[in-house]
Amino acid sequence: KIMLGQTLEELGLETEKTPNHLSVKEAVLPFDRFPNVDTLLGPEMKSTGEVMGIDTGFGSAYAKAQLGAGQKLSSEGTVFISVCDKDKKKVLSAAKQFTELGFNILATSGTHAFLRAKGILSQKINKVSEGRPHVADAIKNGDIQLVINTGSGDEIRQDGYKIRRVALKFNIPYTTTIAGAVALSKAVMMLKKEALNIKSIQEYHQN
Repeated sequence: KIMLGQTLEELGLETEKTPNHLSVKEAVLPFDRFPNVDTLLGPEMKSTGEVMGIDTGFGSAYAKAQLGAGQKLSSEGTVFISVCDKDKKKVLSAAKQFTELGFNILATSGTHAFLRAKGILSQKINKVSEGRPHVADAIKNGDIQLVINTGSGDEIRQDGYKIRRVALKFNIPYTTTIAGAVALSKAVMMLKKEALNIKSIQEYHQN
């Protein structure tokens, strides 16, 4: 009716309404169906579906979206962090948040040195290219519950590729962006505070 020329006022609809909830949409990407494909996001990718998480706060809504996409976030354990130089300052807030939430941090040499210089406690672990025991071994052994990995350059990309593939194989939640790292920290913070609650879509839209 709007396309045919009627206005919101004529239709008796409010022109502006602020909902009491947030909705987070997550794309479901079928990386597990394609062996040897890198999970690093790119512009050519297409999702096979989407899920949505709804709650009154971003952290809980994001956690629900991840759960719907098959990623169960842990509220305790160890987070692995390895980021390229341009992302080191940006990852500080997420790293600090995970430390405050009681997580241990494993990091490759460059990220470990940067975090230590900023007063954030972490333990150094080898890159895959540096020899065993390395981060992929730790993931396989169940010693890592979350992965934050960004990178560029041939050697870094190859290490990151192997880390992301093993995280995918063992169903460990991971992110390849700083925005994703911050979102993960907020989601885990909410999971530590309270259990996720479930409401029908009608309950969210009844007012």
